[in-house]
Amino acid sequence: MAFLAQLWLPIVVSAVVVFVLSAATHMALPWRKKEWGRIAGQDALQAAIAGLRPGQYGFPACPDPKEPMMGKEWMERWAKGPSGWLVVAPTGSFNMGRSMVQSFLVYLGVSFLVAYVASLSLGPTTPTLTIVRVFSTVGVLAHGVSTIFNSIWYHRPWRVYAMDLFDAVVYAFAMAGVFGWLWPR
Repeated sequence: MAFLAQLWLPIVVSAVVVFVLSAATHMALPWRKKEWGRIAGQDALQAAIAGLRPGQYGFPACPDPKEPMMGKEWMERWAKGPSGWLVVAPTGSFNMGRSMVQSFLVYLGVSFLVAYVASLSLGPTTPTLTIVRVFSTVGVLAHGVSTIFNSIWYHRPWRVYAMDLFDAVVYAFAMAGVFGWLWPR
């Protein structure tokens, strides 16, 4: 953990910069406004799912989790549709503050881990361009690759993944710029 003594400042600064960029991209960029579709008849849907505990659900789904979902009946029901996945949030008001703190902690964790990887491969005389290349590459991997599986397996629109990937590239280069600037020499 010796790297932490030298890199704590760029870790914190890059997490703050990425947090601000994340807020800006989600609130200001026009294509995020159409990220979530709207359902006609929301009252009926809410009435139908009232009483479900918070969590994620797949439908159609067999009532017994031990029963194989790949059985003929369930595959036919899936094909007939509608089919999908549903995330049910807890009732009550949305806690924006909690979500923002959790997001910042994730950005702080990503900056920490990317700094750790860089500390293993870069030294104090490393050229700034090399620092930026390492941080931007690992940053894109850290911020942008994991959500692709939501498009592959859960049919999340590829357009939404492309938006996430764009954000990841922006975050990675911002992080790389901070570390290039504040790298200990």
